[in-house]
Amino acid sequence: MNNILVVYYSLEGNTKFIAEILKEVLWADLLELKPENEINSRGIMKYLWGGRQVYMRVKPALLPFTLNPFDYETLFIGTPVWAWTFAPPLWTFFSQVKLKGKNIGLFCTSDGSRGKTLENMISSLEGNHFLGKEEFVSVLTNKEKNKLKAIAWVEKLLLSKINT
Repeated sequence: MNNILVVYYSLEGNTKFIAEILKEVLWADLLELKPENEINSRGIMKYLWGGRQVYMRVKPALLPFTLNPFDYETLFIGTPVWAWTFAPPLWTFFSQVKLKGKNIGLFCTSDGSRGKTLENMISSLEGNHFLGKEEFVSVLTNKEKNKLKAIAWVEKLLLSKINT
């Protein structure tokens, strides 16, 4: 069994793009967080509904996981930035899966400012060892640049782990 899992939520495909690159580079397994009822990703309503979920700290029900996160030593966890923090499906994941003693890499995708997304994720994952964190901006409009950035990030993390 592989000991690396990439866990992510993606509404419009940006975070999924990075997660799939990490999966390939790390030879990792992939776990997509899927809400039972997804918001519509078209138009301004996604910002209103998404922002409301963030501020109300809504924990949307998720479809059953296809993999068990506890079976993995190392997890990379990714999210789009919603209202300057992580997306609500991650609230659900963090409340259902109490990870402790794991090696964690964090990433987020945005079209602007990440706000406190990565810092808030770290706060929600106390008791773990953090390998690193990275933000990817305008992913689908700059695919090649972000692909190279993701590969470089993982290589840097792997080299630092080898040297310690």
